Amino acid sequence: MAVDELDTRILRLLLEQPRTSVREYARVLGVARGTLQARLDRLERDGVITGSGPALSAAALGHPVLAFVHIEVTQGHLDEVGEALAAVPEIIEAFSITGGGDLLTRVVARDNGHLEDVVQQLIQMPGVVRTRTEMALRERVPHRLLPLVQSIGRACAEQR
Repeated sequence: MAVDELDTRILRLLLEQPRTSVREYARVLGVARGTLQARLDRLERDGVITGSGPALSAAALGHPVLAFVHIEVTQGHLDEVGEALAAVPEIIEAFSITGGGDLLTRVVARDNGHLEDVVQQLIQMPGVVRTRTEMALRERVPHRLLPLVQSIGRACAEQR
């Protein structure tokens, strides 16, 4: 799905000022409220906008330990293991990957002992061959999409 310059301006505002009203976004962008709402609806329908909830901090929720657990899975059991991972609340993301292992999970824990308990739970899942855990020490670049949206917007402007 291609986005145009107005779409990128809308996305930038959503990222920079997430609590602003649609009416205010329309005013800032200099477009009719109906035009803005139609664009937002299309961006949601096309999967560009995937949510509008608050960003939460696992650390502030009492889970300051962050680790990435690589999981090697018995051939043919990837879907079953993926479903089992979804039942573990400390797993906040899981991806099928290439390279070392079959799955990469992002895991949060209260402390190192809790992390060990979560990893032991993963090891005991049917279809899991082995795991490898890497602990995050410090976040260097937080999850972000604004620089990407800005880059796409510049490319759209250059194409005009």
